Amino acid sequence: MMVIGFSEEEIQRVLEVTALVLKLGNVELADEFQANGVSASSIRDGKGIQEIGEMVGLNSEELEKALCSRTMKTAKEKVVTALNVIQAQYARDALAKNIYSRLFNWIVNRINESIKVGVGEKKKVMGVLDIYGFEILEDNSFEQFVINYCNEKLQQVFIEMTLKEEQEEYEREGIPWTKVDYFDNGIICNLIEHNQRGILAMLDEECLRPGVVSDSTFLAKLNQLFSKHDHYESKVTQNAQRQYDHTMGLSCFRICHYAGKVTYNVNSFIDKNNDLLFRDLSQAMWKAQHPLLRSLFPEGDPKQASLKRPPTAGAQFKSSVAILMKNLYSKNPNYIRCIKPNEHQQRGQFSWDLVAIQTQYLGLLENVRVRRAGYAYRQRYEPFLERYRLLSRSTWPRWNGGDREGVEKVLGDLNLSSEVAFGKTKIFIRSPRTLFFLEEQRRLRLQQLATLIQKVYRGWRCRTHYQLMRKSQILISSWFRGTMQKQRYEKMKASAVLIQAFVRGWKARKNYRKYFRSGAALTLANFIYMSMTQKFLLGLKNNLPSTNILDRTWPAAPYRYFHTANQELQKLFYHWKCKRFRDRLSLKQVEILKEKLCASELFKDKKASYPQSVPIPFHGDYIGLQGNPKLQKLKGGAEGPILMAETVKKVNRGNGKTSSRTLLLTKGHVILIDTKSSQARTVIALDNVAGVSVTSFKDGLFSLHLSEVVCCAWAVASVPGRPPILLDQLPSAQDCSTGTMRSALLFAAILAISLASSFGAVCEDSQEQVVPGGGHSKDSDLYQLPPSLLRKLYDSGSVSLEGLLKMLSKASVDPKESPLPQKRDMHDFFVGLMGKRNIQPDTPVDVNQEKVPSFGTLQYPPSAE
Repeated sequence: MMVIGFSEEEIQRVLEVTALVLKLGNVELADEFQANGVSASSIRDGKGIQEIGEMVGLNSEELEKALCSRTMKTAKEKVVTALNVIQAQYARDALAKNIYSRLFNWIVNRINESIKVGVGEKKKVMGVLDIYGFEILEDNSFEQFVINYCNEKLQQVFIEMTLKEEQEEYEREGIPWTKVDYFDNGIICNLIEHNQRGILAMLDEECLRPGVVSDSTFLAKLNQLFSKHDHYESKVTQNAQRQYDHTMGLSCFRICHYAGKVTYNVNSFIDKNNDLLFRDLSQAMWKAQHPLLRSLFPEGDPKQASLKRPPTAGAQFKSSVAILMKNLYSKNPNYIRCIKPNEHQQRGQFSWDLVAIQTQYLGLLENVRVRRAGYAYRQRYEPFLERYRLLSRSTWPRWNGGDREGVEKVLGDLNLSSEVAFGKTKIFIRSPRTLFFLEEQRRLRLQQLATLIQKVYRGWRCRTHYQLMRKSQILISSWFRGTMQKQRYEKMKASAVLIQAFVRGWKARKNYRKYFRSGAALTLANFIYMSMTQKFLLGLKNNLPSTNILDRTWPAAPYRYFHTANQELQKLFYHWKCKRFRDRLSLKQVEILKEKLCASELFKDKKASYPQSVPIPFHGDYIGLQGNPKLQKLKGGAEGPILMAETVKKVNRGNGKTSSRTLLLTKGHVILIDTKSSQARTVIALDNVAGVSVTSFKDGLFSLHLSEVVCCAWAVASVPGRPPILLDQLPSAQDCSTGTMRSALLFAAILAISLASSFGAVCEDSQEQVVPGGGHSKDSDLYQLPPSLLRKLYDSGSVSLEGLLKMLSKASVDPKESPLPQKRDMHDFFVGLMGKRNIQPDTPVDVNQEKVPSFGTLQYPPSAE
C-alpha cells in the first residue's frame, strides 16, 4: 500500500476499520424480554463491544444501544423501539456490510487520486469496463436479479449503438438500405425498472407499505400486475393458462431475459432490499474518535440529519446503473464478446450447440448481417478531404470549393466513385480494401513530397553555408590580427609590472625587516596541530564502530601522539556500549548474566570445556524431576526446592564396577539415589563439604572434599560421549594410613581408566606438572605416566589393588621414560595426574586446609607423615 501512495497512518487506520468489521461478526446477541413482555435483545458478552469501543474511541454503551434498539423521529416526537434478536442480528450484519462497502469505495477513490495524472487539460479518456456475467443458478435470489438487470441494460446499449443506431444513420444520410430485424430487449428493461409499474418499484412500495409485509404479498402483487405480460411467468399465471411446470415453485417467478429464462425465488427479497442501517448506527459511527471511520458515515452528523427514509438496495443499484448508462452513451464504446466454447472449462473442446445459442441471444447474427450489408468506413467530408486532398492535382495544394465537391474530385481522379456512397454529411466506403488503397496512395504521395522538400532544403542549406563561411573568414582574419597585437602589448605590460614588483619588494624588506615577528613559526605550528586534532576528532565521529558490545573494533590513530587519547576514547566508548546494553536488559536477563559472570570468573581460561558451555543456560533439572513423584517425596518439607538433579555412575572400590545413581542437590544436602529403587543411598550435609575440585581438561570430573572426622571426598567422572561416573569415597590425607593409601591408589587407577579415552591427547599436550604456585613446569621431577601404561589401564577394565600393582611392575617403559616410582611417588604421581598438586614443603598450611569450596583444577591434600 505504501507503493501506491498510502501513508503509514492511513494504512494503520484501514487495518483498524477492517478489524472492526471482523470483531462485529464475533458479537453475539441474546434474547430477553422487557417488563411489559415485549421481546427485546441484548449483548451476550460485553467484552467484544468493549474492545471495539477502545479500538475506535467509541462508547460501548452507545454502540450496544444502537445495535439493540431503533429510534424513529417525526416532526413532533421521538419513539425508541427495542429490536428482537433476529432484527438485532440483521442490524449488526448491515453495519458490518456498510462499513466494509464504504471502506472499499474509500480505498478505490484513494488509489484513483494517487495514480491520477496531473495534466492541465484532458484530451481523451480510454476506459475498460468488465461487465457482470449473466447468472443462471439453481437457486436465484435478489443478487442474481439485480445482476441480470444490469446485463439487460448493457445489452440494450449494445443493441442501440451497433444495430439500431447504425441503421438509423443510413436512413438519416439518405443511403439506400434494407432494414435488418433484431430483438429489442427494451420491454424486459421496462418490466424491471419502470418507475411506477416495474418490479423494482413494486418491491420498494411493498417495503414502505405499512402493515404485514412479506415476500408472499410481494409475489402476489407481481402476479396481479404482470399476469398478462409476455416475459413474466409464475405458478399463478401458469395455472391461469392451464400450464403445468414442475420446476416452478410456489414462491418463484420467472423472467424471459435475452439470454434465456431465469427463475427467481422471492424469499428474503424484502429483507435484502431494505436498508437495515438505521439512523442510530450511522450516528454512533459518526461519534467515534477514529477519523477514517467517522468520514465513512457523514449522514451521522446531527447537523445533516434527515427524516427521510434511506433509499433501498434496489433503488441504489438502479441509480448506479443509470449513471453507468449515461457514461456509456457519452462515449464511443467498442465491444469484445467472449464466447464460451464448452461447459467443462477444458481446452481443445468446441460445442457447436452452446456456441450457436450464445451467438443467437447475444445478437451477433444480426450484427454480422448489418456489417455485411453496410459500409465498413464512414467519415465526414471535411476531415476526409483534409487527409486525402494531396492525392489529386486539382485539390493540392489549395482547394477553394466545397468539401463534398472536393471529395468527389479526389475519388474521381482515382477512379473509386463506384466503391463509395455519398451521404448528406458523410462519405461511406464499403470495402476495407478501398480504404487500404487510399492509405497506400497517400503514403507514396507523402514520400514524393518529402523528397521535394529535401531537395529544396539542401539547396538552401548549401547557399547559406557558403555565405556563412565567407563572412566567417573575413571576421577570423580581422580578429587574428587584433589578437596578435593585444598579446604583444599584454606581454610587455606584464614584464614591466614584474620588474616594478621586485623593486618594491626589495625596498620593503630593506626598510621593515626589524618589524617582522619572531614567533610566527610557533603560531603556524600550533594552528597546524589544532587543525590535525580537529580533523582526527571529526573523522572519529563519522567512523564510529557499531554499538554491538561484541564489536571491539576501533579506528587507528593517524599520528603517534594521538595514541593515548585514542585508547582513552576507545575505553569510554566501550564502557558506554556496555552500560547501554545493561540498561536494556530485563531483571531475568540480568540474573542470567550474573550467573554466567560467576561461571566465567571460576572457569574461564581454567577449564578446557568452558567455551562450549557459555551459550547453554543453566537448567538444574536434567532428568525431568517434575514427572517422577517418587523422587519428589525424598525432599523434606523444610528442605526447599531441588537445585540440581542429574544421573551419574558410581564406581565401587572393590571390583571397579559401575552402578547408576541419581544426584540431587538441595540447599542443605547432597543426596545419592538408586535409580532402580528410587531410595536414597547416601545423604551428605553441605556443612560437611570442605571443598570442590575440578580438572582443567575436557571432562566432567569433580570431587567433593568432606570435613568430618574421617573425611571422604566424592568424585564424579564424565568422559565425552559417556554418562557421568561417581567415584567411591576418597579418604582424606589428614588421617590417611597405609590402608587408606591403597584406597587412594585404587581411586587414582579408576580415574585413569575412566578418563583414558580423553587422556591420549592429555599425555601428549599436557605433560606439565603443577608446581606449588599453581602453574606448570616441564622441568618438574614428578613422574609422568607413559602412554603405553595408560592404554593397558584402559584395556584392563576393572582391576583390584594387587592386579594394579602387578601391572605397574610389569609395564614396559621406554628407556627414555622415567622408571616406575616407589609407593610414595606412586601416590604423588596419581595426585599430580588429576590436576593441581599442593604437597611441596613450601606450600602454606591454610591453603591445604581451607574449608571454603574452591573451584580450579582438582585438589588433593598432602598426606600426613
